[in-house]
Amino acid sequence: MADIPSDAPQHCPGTESKDAGKTSACAGCPNQTICASNIAKQPDPNISLVKERLSTVKNKLLVLSGKGGVGKSTITSMLSRSLAASNPDINVAVLDIDICGPSQPRVLGVIGEQVHQSGSGWSPVYIEDNLSLMSIGFLLGSPSDAVIWRGPKKNGMIRQFLSEVDWGMLDYLILDTPPGTSDEHISVTSYLKDTGITGAILVTTPQQVALSDVRKEIDFCRKVNVPIIGVIENMSIFVCPKCKTSVEIFPATTGGGQAMARDLDIEFLGSLPLDPLLAKCCDEGKNFLTEVPNSPTVFTLQEIVQKIKEKCERMKEHCEINAT
Repeated sequence: MADIPSDAPQHCPGTESKDAGKTSACAGCPNQTICASNIAKQPDPNISLVKERLSTVKNKLLVLSGKGGVGKSTITSMLSRSLAASNPDINVAVLDIDICGPSQPRVLGVIGEQVHQSGSGWSPVYIEDNLSLMSIGFLLGSPSDAVIWRGPKKNGMIRQFLSEVDWGMLDYLILDTPPGTSDEHISVTSYLKDTGITGAILVTTPQQVALSDVRKEIDFCRKVNVPIIGVIENMSIFVCPKCKTSVEIFPATTGGGQAMARDLDIEFLGSLPLDPLLAKCCDEGKNFLTEVPNSPTVFTLQEIVQKIKEKCERMKEHCEINAT
């Protein structure tokens, strides 16, 4: 994918456009000659580097939601821990591409760890023997440091994560994304398009304000040809840890995630209850599977993970049949 240079004019048509370097907006731009020469329209060599690096990764899953605050990072950590715990022979990794708000180091309990570089590339930080993580949070001087970057620099960081990290043999690479459908999302789908994105997992909460944004994310996936594995509804109900009484915190006035999935003809993976003990585990970087094994959220999560594993297997078989 060719980037719009950081010093480009406000109305730059972009290097992919047939008008690159030729419009009135291009006048006086230091990149005008390069854009007009078609050099920038050549295939991005980084795409082949990413393809080579990720050739040993079986499944690449994007965790998406157009809405912030619905629990994408929590869901990502829950899925990764559950997948890794389901079979010691399964290797799982998490890539945190929420460049401006990296939370996976804290959620997975490795805040303050450092990334090491070897001859084969950056080494991810290991949470378990079969679970690793890479995040820009490991490259900051302090967890409080702000990342104030324009799109091209974010794009470059994502490219480095995908092409320069020594991921090794992986069964699942799960990418935690920021809200929206812009820089990070365009970058990662462009770099992964030749490697085969297994699919996207959409996260929502029951209320309409979240569902509206998730619908935009679904539209994004369809426009960039990313398969959708299904929808997870987070914080569907609150189950009291003492009396076990359940109540809706965010009433699903329009039917919630299940109704949306049915309307848009995508699979509904399940509804996760809101559990304050789980939130406490994430804040403290503890493994909720061992800390609160009897939580209703854990039982539902295990069912969701099984559906995801089965869906990934079916999608893989479908691709192999089409390839032959």
